[in-house]
Amino acid sequence: MLGFALRPQNLTLRDIKYFSFPGELLMRMLKMLVLPLLVSSLVTGISSLDSKASGKMGIRAVVYYMVTTLVAVFIGIVMVMIIRPGKGRRDRPVATSGSIEPVQAADAFLDLIRNMFPPNLVEACFKQYKTVYKKTITIRNEVRGCLLQESVEEVVPMSGSSGGVNALGLVVFSMCFGLVIGSMKQQGQALRDFFDGLNEAIMRLVAIIIWYAPVGILFLIAGKIVEMKDLAEMGGQLGMYTVTVIAGLLIHGLLVLPLLYFLVTRKNPFTFIGGLLQALITALGTSSSSATLPITFRCLEENNKVDKRVTRFVLPVGATINMDGTALYEAVAAIFIAQVNDMDLNFGQILTISITATAASIGAAGIPQAGLVTMVIVLTSVGLPTEDITLIIAVDWFLDRLRTTTNVLGDSLGAGIVEHLSRQELQRQDAETGNSVIEENEKPYQLICQENDSLKHHNSETPM
Repeated sequence: MLGFALRPQNLTLRDIKYFSFPGELLMRMLKMLVLPLLVSSLVTGISSLDSKASGKMGIRAVVYYMVTTLVAVFIGIVMVMIIRPGKGRRDRPVATSGSIEPVQAADAFLDLIRNMFPPNLVEACFKQYKTVYKKTITIRNEVRGCLLQESVEEVVPMSGSSGGVNALGLVVFSMCFGLVIGSMKQQGQALRDFFDGLNEAIMRLVAIIIWYAPVGILFLIAGKIVEMKDLAEMGGQLGMYTVTVIAGLLIHGLLVLPLLYFLVTRKNPFTFIGGLLQALITALGTSSSSATLPITFRCLEENNKVDKRVTRFVLPVGATINMDGTALYEAVAAIFIAQVNDMDLNFGQILTISITATAASIGAAGIPQAGLVTMVIVLTSVGLPTEDITLIIAVDWFLDRLRTTTNVLGDSLGAGIVEHLSRQELQRQDAETGNSVIEENEKPYQLICQENDSLKHHNSETPM
C-alpha cells in the first residue's frame, strides 16, 4: 500500500534508493549471517549423526529434492501448454541495454562440478568459478611459392569468476568435514563443541534481527513497487505469462507439496506452513533463499519443533540445490519464448527443457534473480534465441520473489518429511547417547564402590 501510495509522487532513482535503505540494511544483515550459519549448521548437523543415519537422511533428502523439482517442471510445462501465453502477435517490451553472454550447457555443468571443489576456501566465501568466453584471432602464414596469410576468429572458453558466495563448494566441504569429525568420536569433540557454540551464537543474532525484519521487508517491497515501470507493460502476453507462472507456483506450493507432506506424515500440512509464515514473508521481501535461511532455521526449530539434527543437515543443502520455483519458472519461460517465436517444440525438445531446467535450478545461486542467469542454459539447450530473455525481464523481479517463497516452502516441508522418515534412527541414536551418558556417570560410582570393598577387605584381614 505504501509503494502504490508513493507511485504518483514520481520519485527519482536517487529518492527510491534512499527510501529503500532500511530494506537494504536487512538484506545486508541476513547475508552477513549466511556464511557462518551454513558452515556451522552443516558441520554440527552431520557430525552429531552417525554415518549410517546421515547417509540414510541424505538419500531421503536428495530423493525428495529430485522428485519435487521434477514435479515442479512438469507442472510448469503443463500450465504453459494449456494457457499458451506466448501465442498471438509479438509484443516485445523495451529491451534492456547490454548483450547477453552466451553459455554452453556443457560448460555450465562443468562449472557446477568445479564449484563443488573450490581450490581456495577463503575465495569460495565471495567468488564462484565461471567459464567466460573470449574471442581469439589466430594468424596462419604458409609459404608455398607465395605468402598466404589467413586470420581465424574463434570463441574460446576461459577460466573466470563471478561474484557471490560459492555455497555449493562450502556445502560439500562442510559435509565432508562434518563426516570426518563425527568419525573421530572423542578426538573430534572439541571441534564439535566449537561449531555447536558458533551455531547457537548465530541463532541468537538471528533472534535480534527478527525484531527489525518487518521494517526491512516493508521498505524492500514498497521500494520495488515505486521503482516499477509502467504497469501497462505487464498487459497482453507478458500478463498471461505472469499468470501462468503464478498459477504453476500456487499449484505446486499449495497443493502438491502439502499433499506430499500429508501422505508421508499424516499430519496437517497447513498447521506446519502456519509456523513458517515469518520465513515465507522474509523470502517474499528479500527474494533470496540463502538470505532467508537464518529465519527458516528459527521458524522450523522453534515454531514447528523440528529436530535440530535434521534442520542443520537438510536446510543448508536445500537452500543450495532445491529450487522448485526456479525450475518451474525456467520451464515456463523457455516454452513461452518458443511460443512468441512461433516455434513448435517436439517431445524431445520439451524433455530436454525439463532435464536442463532441473539441472540448471541446482546450479542457480540462492541470490536475487539467479534464475535469469541459468535461463540462458535452458534456452541454449533447445536452440532458442537467448536475447529474448529481455522479453521477461520486466516482470522478473516480481516472479523472482514468488519463486523464492516456493523454494523456501519446499525446503521447509522437506525438513518435516525427512524428520518423520528418520525418526527411528534419531530415537535409536538418542537411546545410545543416553546409555553412554549413564555408563559414564556410573563409572566414578563403581570405582568408589570397588575402593570401599577393597578397604573393608583389607581392614578385615589386618590383625588387631
